[in-house]
Amino acid sequence: MPTTTPTKQLVHSPYNRPPAGGERQRARGRLARGIIHPRVATICAALLLAAFANATVLAFDFEDVAERAKANAQAPYRPSTSTPPEALAALTYDQYRDIRFRPDRALWRADELPFEIMFFHLGKFQTEPVAINAITAQGVEHVRYRAADFDYGKNTLSPDAWGDIGFAGFRVHYPLNSEEYKDEVAVFLGASYFRGLGAGQRYGLSARGLAIDTVGGSGEEFPRFSEFWLVQPAPGASTLVAYALLDSKRVTGAYEFEIQPGSSTVMNVRARLFFRDSVATLGIAPLTSMYFFGENQPHRTDFRPEVHDSDGLMVATGSGEWIWRPLINPRQTFTTSFSMDELRGFGLMQRDRNFHNYEDPEASYEKRPSVWVEPIGGWGEGRIELVQLSTPDETNDNIVAYWVPRKQPVAGESLEFSYRLHWEGDAMRRPPGAWVVQTRVGRGFAELAEGEQQFIVDFAGPSLDNLPPDATVEAVVSSPVNGEVLESNAYRVEATGAWRMAVRVRQVDPKQATELRGFLQRGEDVLTETWSNILPAK
Repeated sequence: MPTTTPTKQLVHSPYNRPPAGGERQRARGRLARGIIHPRVATICAALLLAAFANATVLAFDFEDVAERAKANAQAPYRPSTSTPPEALAALTYDQYRDIRFRPDRALWRADELPFEIMFFHLGKFQTEPVAINAITAQGVEHVRYRAADFDYGKNTLSPDAWGDIGFAGFRVHYPLNSEEYKDEVAVFLGASYFRGLGAGQRYGLSARGLAIDTVGGSGEEFPRFSEFWLVQPAPGASTLVAYALLDSKRVTGAYEFEIQPGSSTVMNVRARLFFRDSVATLGIAPLTSMYFFGENQPHRTDFRPEVHDSDGLMVATGSGEWIWRPLINPRQTFTTSFSMDELRGFGLMQRDRNFHNYEDPEASYEKRPSVWVEPIGGWGEGRIELVQLSTPDETNDNIVAYWVPRKQPVAGESLEFSYRLHWEGDAMRRPPGAWVVQTRVGRGFAELAEGEQQFIVDFAGPSLDNLPPDATVEAVVSSPVNGEVLESNAYRVEATGAWRMAVRVRQVDPKQATELRGFLQRGEDVLTETWSNILPAK
């Protein structure tokens, strides 16, 4: 894991620049005697004035946030004691939703910049305020809460008496889908949660700044972004930069977000953490999603074929293997992991983009983004951990995935890492060969014996599309843990062009989880990613 601290950008003195032409030798002698040519002095003075005029922009950056985080880590943790006015805390869900920010009051609207910022009001579930600042050419300016910036709908409230109560969070707007309208492209709201959108997408899964003891320890700790600094973009800018200060009982941190909207919106994330105390499980680049049911776990009474924000975890290891694990809605909390020497990337993906596999025009699950995490620099040894919780409906996020470094930091240490988040739609990240397009569970015509299960896995991709009609393809299936593979075969499905892997397996001990691994191979050539499936204990 990289731990080096980058050098802060310096303003280079014009005195370090040698004069040009015939002045060079004469100036060298004058400088040696402490004499400066009047024309050189005038140029230097002008350059210095220009440097000081821009010093306010250069004077606050990631390093300044990191210094604050470091100082906070050396002091005892102080949880937020601020509470919203009683009238806000008493609002119902619908009453809180009736409070809306006025678009004409958006930050930078009057400046006609490509990015605009709108804010979320405190109330109901959002009770901890975050401080928000804007970095401009004039310096750092605190963005004050003003009641006049909000429309309170049908609520009967007295906001003018509250003072500057702060905001719950903010959202970023940019002309993503057309030049005529600035769409939402990112939201930062609650703890360290944030979400993004690419063109044509609908909000789905969330990212977090950090996960602490999601598994292990004495209970999960939720760090929060307590303060943000938004850098005012230049006219015509296509990137927005924001800094954030993270705080929790055991960890503080500085974050930098560089948001680049597009067909796949990209967020470059840089973080530097400082540890007040040790943690049992540090989760880096955590993703949080929802899986209720799908083709591998159908619902008997819901008319919709599938309901989920993500349908699988994809992992790319440093050894070149691509792994696909279908998500499930387990009966009880179920944690699995993939250990490796090096990580190339991981993500919670929504591969199924077909409306007819959801039949929900309101939720539009087929438009939910996939999120791919691309490490920047080597992250070393560690594991991807996948936590799946039971959920009774689609309103709860029950899927969490993150990277756990092999060496866990202890009190007094610092840790720095960077990564890139890709919020992808139809053109999402896929393995170079072929990938799983569906996993189905259940019997066909023949009955299954007690303890047996059958899986039908379809693969598609260029490595399979280019095969000759008479190609011999083998299904390579194994059960490393608690399973006996009774039958496996591969064949081409003429109706779709996909290649199908059929697997029949027996759980040796129904009270223990069973692991399955399978891929398609032709001769010595592996054609597909590895389908990695887990059968929970019964």
